Amino acid sequence: MVYYPYFRGKQFELIAIRESASLIAKSGFVPIIEPVRESLTSLTRTLAALAEAQAKAIVITNPRHGDLREDGRGILEMLDSTYPNDRDITAGVLLTSETSLQEAINELRSDSAWNPSLIHAGFAAPNELAAALQERGEDARVHVFIDDKANTLYRRHFRGSNRILVKDGFERMKNSAFPPLDNFSDLHATYTDFGMDGFGDFLTVGDFYSEGGGPAYAVAIHLTFVDATQDNTMRIYHFVSDSNDTPTDPAGKFAQALQKLIAALDTGTSGLLETSAITEFRELYERQHFPGLGHVKKLSMKHHMETLAAYEQSANA
Repeated sequence: MVYYPYFRGKQFELIAIRESASLIAKSGFVPIIEPVRESLTSLTRTLAALAEAQAKAIVITNPRHGDLREDGRGILEMLDSTYPNDRDITAGVLLTSETSLQEAINELRSDSAWNPSLIHAGFAAPNELAAALQERGEDARVHVFIDDKANTLYRRHFRGSNRILVKDGFERMKNSAFPPLDNFSDLHATYTDFGMDGFGDFLTVGDFYSEGGGPAYAVAIHLTFVDATQDNTMRIYHFVSDSNDTPTDPAGKFAQALQKLIAALDTGTSGLLETSAITEFRELYERQHFPGLGHVKKLSMKHHMETLAAYEQSANA
């Protein structure tokens, strides 16, 4: 099982990667990171942690979102100066509906020293690109397809290459509207049925980007688990606060959501894996401490990666 989690380079997403570097390396995961902040300090620290653990990563050099969407040259310069001889840290070229064929080729040429992967996210000329890659002898590179922007016919143009399918399992809605339990994805168990060599997702954040949110009327803790009673489908709990009429008292709202999580764990039948993130949630409950919403999101992402790592280990046992 080859897992490609897709991260946007916000602070707590990068911290989740850093703190999971050993797990990522041991499990053979390949995080895709789309930098969204002008300062690359946190990204550089994250890549250093991955490199120290001998983990792989793909860094998108032409991001679609955030501070660097107009000019990502600083990302490539950082890679050139910091990781000139590290073949595990590679580049990624993002191909959207706004990317022309010539722009795609130019970006690949600029990133050529970094063995760039292609992330297909709405690109309109797959046939022409496949032909150009074949002509250049570069058709064997990694191709990452965002599921709802690269259908089966699109993906056929790149048969014979290393193909990864990324699907967003997180259905976005207002926190107060989340059901207690929902389906997430079965792609971890079915990606080979689609002729893919690996799979990915947007973890428990989803394929949605915003520069910042307003005050939270409701607090939700999102935690995934593999449901052995449902053919190993991955499902997701949404533990949501109760007092959601005003944006005041986020700490109190978190305590309400956390109480529901602990109650589910105490049943012994929740299916949730006792990850390091769950251990920290238990400690937060004991201390009655609110660490901030970013920290909660980080724990949710770490739990998701640990859950998939455990699934992979059991599947290969």
